[in-house]
Amino acid sequence: MQAFMRKPARAAPARFIDDYLSYLLARASHAVYKEFERTVNAAGLSSLEWRVLATLADVDGLSVGDLARVVLAKQPTLTKLIDRMEGAGWVARAGRDGDARVTVVRATARGKRAVARLKALAKEHEREILASFGAHEVATFKAMLRSMVERSERAPPG
Repeated sequence: MQAFMRKPARAAPARFIDDYLSYLLARASHAVYKEFERTVNAAGLSSLEWRVLATLADVDGLSVGDLARVVLAKQPTLTKLIDRMEGAGWVARAGRDGDARVTVVRATARGKRAVARLKALAKEHEREILASFGAHEVATFKAMLRSMVERSERAPPG
């Protein structure tokens, strides 16, 4: 976790990308997740399977389209993955009440068990990464990120 310890303030970065928000967010996400990915893989899950199960574990199902949006996957890719996950007994599909055109995906009891330990480990990993920051800083940072996501989702396409 030393990589996430605070460093003294530096002069403005010389390269454009070192001060470009999108790049900084992507690089931080990659840096944070690459450590936890080993834990996910050791549990027998791919990164996308982990995101699907972590998302579904706390809800009573999502449509394939909504799930694709949340887990950052293209719908055809996710549909193929759900086929495999359903075969493994981690998820189940059903039609939405009153609309057979919409497929809802739910985590099974087996899927919820598979991801429960990982969710606890993910929160511990997060605590370690954020340990050098104050509670107010963490809350503010997360609120800003959630606000960015919400604004993006409300913005018209294009």
